[in-house]
Amino acid sequence: MYDNLKSLGVNHPDDIDRYSLRQEANNDILKIYFRRDKGEFFAKSVKFKYPRQRKTVVSDNAAEGYREINEISPNLRYVIDELDQLCLRDQTEVDLKHKILEDLRHLESVVSNKIAEIESDLEKLTRNKS
Repeated sequence: MYDNLKSLGVNHPDDIDRYSLRQEANNDILKIYFRRDKGEFFAKSVKFKYPRQRKTVVSDNAAEGYREINEISPNLRYVIDELDQLCLRDQTEVDLKHKILEDLRHLESVVSNKIAEIESDLEKLTRNKS
């Protein structure tokens, strides 16, 4: 699993926190950031440079004939697919954690209100007996 990342030397893909992708001239620059360990001030990162693929395609304008375009390297596209799988999985886990915490807070509120209601009813009963 994650063969493309491993071919780049990323031996522990689960340690990836996020990534960025930018274009400089005729290159795409991929930067992968790893989770910080306790006590580390900066996150570790690695940078990769991919030349953009040049293609000659038929122009929309018949008078121009052909034109040259630059697009992302197929290898980089595979790497990004793997990075998206990792980063989206992490986001799903964060969303689930957030939902569980919200549910827990709601349950806490409901239980507190019910306890107050029962205590109030109990107080009414003890007042009426006196």
